Amino acid sequence: MFDGPGIPYYSFPNFSIGPLTLNTFGLFVALGIFLGIRFAAKRNEQYGVAQATTEKVGLILVVAGIVGARLFWVVTNLDQINNFIDVIAVWRGGLQFSGGFIVAIILAPFVTRRIKGKRRWQVLDGAILGLALGQGIGRCGCIAVCEHMGNETDFFLGTRYLGGETLEGPLTVGVTYHNTAFYEMVWVLALFAILWYLDRRKSLPPGAIVGLFMVSYAIGRFSTDFLRAYDQTLYGLTGAQYMSIFLFIAGIVVLAITREAPKEIKQT
Repeated sequence: MFDGPGIPYYSFPNFSIGPLTLNTFGLFVALGIFLGIRFAAKRNEQYGVAQATTEKVGLILVVAGIVGARLFWVVTNLDQINNFIDVIAVWRGGLQFSGGFIVAIILAPFVTRRIKGKRRWQVLDGAILGLALGQGIGRCGCIAVCEHMGNETDFFLGTRYLGGETLEGPLTVGVTYHNTAFYEMVWVLALFAILWYLDRRKSLPPGAIVGLFMVSYAIGRFSTDFLRAYDQTLYGLTGAQYMSIFLFIAGIVVLAITREAPKEIKQT
């Protein structure tokens, strides 16, 4: 049971600190939101944008994104919805990030309308970097509750299930499965590191970080969804894959719009 391919794994949906029991999914999502917004606020301050402005924009988009992510998850997982509590029970897991991302993209121009000129793209670049960091951390919550699992595999980065409660399954102890939440965590954190490096070099025009993340995330999510075993599909694709196509196209449009912009905005 303890030998075989893959990374040994026990699910840990809850853990205790003294008399206090904490929900792991909610904790990682909250931690990702907090650190993502803090990172974006500190980064955008370099471009003369007050931390409070970025924090306000970030909070609005996060709340809208969570609502959107939950609604898209509910629509694509109706077989798991039996009552109203099931609709709002985000503490159990169940957020479709691509759906939340699309909602945030739609709202972003309105939320940032008072920020003029190219500086608006700088704010959004910082917000995307914070989003990538927060998404990578938040995926730890999905890993904790054993969500977004795939079929059996001998892939060395697969998850060798050794026990614990599962949100999806049933899983067999000792068997290695694809764990797309883990794959996405690795992918998004690597993408965050690359984009942050490029951002620090100031080698990209304002808005390019937004476009690059949208295109890169869409490719990664579209690919890993083929490995999921429990997501509903329509004509062979999951709901997130259809949204990834939209994100990819939107990212290309953003890159086309911003490619002629000057690389730096004078700091104040």
